[in-house]
Amino acid sequence: MTSKPGEPSRLIHRPRTHLLLKGARKSFSWQDYRDLLVRAHIQLGGPIVVVWDNLNTHLAAGLKRYEAEHDWLTTVRLPAYAPDLNPVEAVWSLVRRATANTAFDTSEDLDRKLRRELRRIQLRPHLIDGCLTATGLAINPPTPPRNPQ
Repeated sequence: MTSKPGEPSRLIHRPRTHLLLKGARKSFSWQDYRDLLVRAHIQLGGPIVVVWDNLNTHLAAGLKRYEAEHDWLTTVRLPAYAPDLNPVEAVWSLVRRATANTAFDTSEDLDRKLRRELRRIQLRPHLIDGCLTATGLAINPPTPPRNPQ
């Protein structure tokens, strides 16, 4: 999710389709997160502040190295066990509510429904604002470093 003063909030996502192969990775790798950040940086055309939870992939050495090498990327880590501070949890709550009590015939049907719901949220900035507001976190522009003189 992105928030910029004076602009509508946005949801940038990159769903991953599971291959359903034994031993195949079912979640994002740190490289997938890196690629998502690059995509967001290009779409937004400016620096990004990312709020991460403590998912082990977010703590991967490769992702930390990437963060350190790019000055357009600032990361803030949420405290452990604080899902109420993570606006993405509210997005997943909306998606779960939309898919509750639904039996999908195929994984493709599930994938299609998830993509449709994420797109529905994307087209409704007020839903994204609600997810951000629910955290209680203040979204303020970063203050520039002081010039010691």
